[in-house]
Amino acid sequence: MKQKPNLSFWKLWNLSFGFFGVQIAYALQSGNISRIFRTLGADPHSLSFFWILPPLMGILVQPIVGTLSDKTWTRFGRRIPYLFVGAAVAVAVMCLLPNAGSFGMSVATALIFGLFALMLLDTSINMAMQPFKMLVGDMVNEEQKAKAYSIQSFLCNAGSVVGFLFPFIFASVGLSNVAPEGVVPDTVIWSFYIGAAILILCVLYTTLKVKEWPPKEYAEYNPVSEEKEESANWFVLLKNAPSTFWKVGLVQFFCWAGMLYMWTYVVDAVSETVWGTTDAASEAYQDAGNWTGVLYAIQAMGSVVWATLLPRFKNVKMAYSVSLVLGGLGFLLIPFMADKYMQIIPFLLIGCGWAAMLAMPFTLVTNALQGYGHMGAYLGLFNGTICVPQIVAALLGGSILTLVGGHQSTMMIVAGVLFVIGSCCVFAIKEK
Repeated sequence: MKQKPNLSFWKLWNLSFGFFGVQIAYALQSGNISRIFRTLGADPHSLSFFWILPPLMGILVQPIVGTLSDKTWTRFGRRIPYLFVGAAVAVAVMCLLPNAGSFGMSVATALIFGLFALMLLDTSINMAMQPFKMLVGDMVNEEQKAKAYSIQSFLCNAGSVVGFLFPFIFASVGLSNVAPEGVVPDTVIWSFYIGAAILILCVLYTTLKVKEWPPKEYAEYNPVSEEKEESANWFVLLKNAPSTFWKVGLVQFFCWAGMLYMWTYVVDAVSETVWGTTDAASEAYQDAGNWTGVLYAIQAMGSVVWATLLPRFKNVKMAYSVSLVLGGLGFLLIPFMADKYMQIIPFLLIGCGWAAMLAMPFTLVTNALQGYGHMGAYLGLFNGTICVPQIVAALLGGSILTLVGGHQSTMMIVAGVLFVIGSCCVFAIKEK
């Protein structure tokens, strides 16, 4: 088996550039879904249930995309066709979801419409997102993998900055940030429109710039024959997975549960802590929603900076654990920062944890999977370590919110504790 060649910086960049557009869409979803459903009339204690659909679709879609793309060979490649189709569907749904309250439907009907649109949006985003990780696994050697995933992390966070800032920017240039009760403001609607346009342009760039290896050349660099690829099934793959797969998954469980609580409750937490209200119909709440987008963007910028420092750590596990501790500390500080500008500090710290969550798990797992084959299927299955904890956290969210007194800001403390537990679990991982 031949050694995969070193790729130039720009070839590594092109492999992941479309991720910039995909992440804008993901940022708009994660930053505005709770705000949209609260505006439509959802109760805070049932809010976490709306977040079950995104990870549920992820756990269904990504293993399927991974397994099918392992067996797909077309003139356009094996991963890129799935990337393009996913992005095209996402663009269509992004134009529908924020308008759920604009069609004259009742509150219940608007919420159901929003749920179906969210299901389609997350399905398509997952379909577009997973191929980027697979492309790195297919075409990048072990020596350059950390660099490739760091570039992917940079583009991911840069896209997040753009997506999170859109509502704040559009409010600053004069678009209305208030709307009739039950209707999503124009600042959010136009953010989704522009994000959809950027998404399709970025994916087209990657589609035109990246040429995947044909089957014969792919077989020269990857150890598993096509016959063996065909015989795999998910249960056998999970049974034979290296221990690193499961131990990194344990860390993922606590961290992604914490992130789910952030996405679900942080708009209300910031509004409650800084503006003193959780009334979704108020102008103050919508201002808090825009400011939360700015804080998300600051988190992403912190991630960009921290991602450039992660490769400098000599010990990967120490870098991973320290990053998660910093992220946990950020969550713990949110309920105690009554000034909106002071909220910048905890979100910068959360950015450190987020950078590690994006880069470290895939570096550790793809290195451990060398020689196992079925890279796409394994990475699709590994996505379960992202989706399952979110589903569990979403199911328990309303009950935990009741236990902590109904204060969404206290859910940030819950998220912080989960991150700290995850940081401790890092030391159970044995690197290859």
